[in-house]
Amino acid sequence: MSITASDNYFEDFEVGSLFQHARGRTVTEMDNVLITLMAMNTAQGHFNELSMKETDFGQRIVFGGITASIVIGLASQDTAEHAVEEKGLDKIRFSSPVFHGDTLHAFTEVIGTEPLPSRVDAGIVRFRHYGVNQRDQIVFEGERTVVISRRDHAAST
Repeated sequence: MSITASDNYFEDFEVGSLFQHARGRTVTEMDNVLITLMAMNTAQGHFNELSMKETDFGQRIVFGGITASIVIGLASQDTAEHAVEEKGLDKIRFSSPVFHGDTLHAFTEVIGTEPLPSRVDAGIVRFRHYGVNQRDQIVFEGERTVVISRRDHAAST
């Protein structure tokens, strides 16, 4: 496992490679409250501390959309530097709850690469992203498909 370097072009990603991204991020209450309300998600699990104390969680949980955004954002420094187009995000799973104060780290596995016959300047890379909290629990997993520039095209422009 390694941390990716800068200048990650299509040719730099090999199927089976696993990366630990350098940055982590602690989830704040503002992340959950502000962004969750902006998405018009008013679920009690995110906003009602009293009712959540009575559950197995024992406290409010962070909206999954925020967890996914943080993990993808942490991975993007290394996987989107030369992205041309985001094609998709699927197979999303939230394995463990995230709480205010949890610190998340991102890991990425390259699960596919393919040239684009219609484009000589880029190829498709498929990533599986993982989010892990400070207790080493996987809290997020999702697959992302990205069109990434080829090095030889970038050098000639």
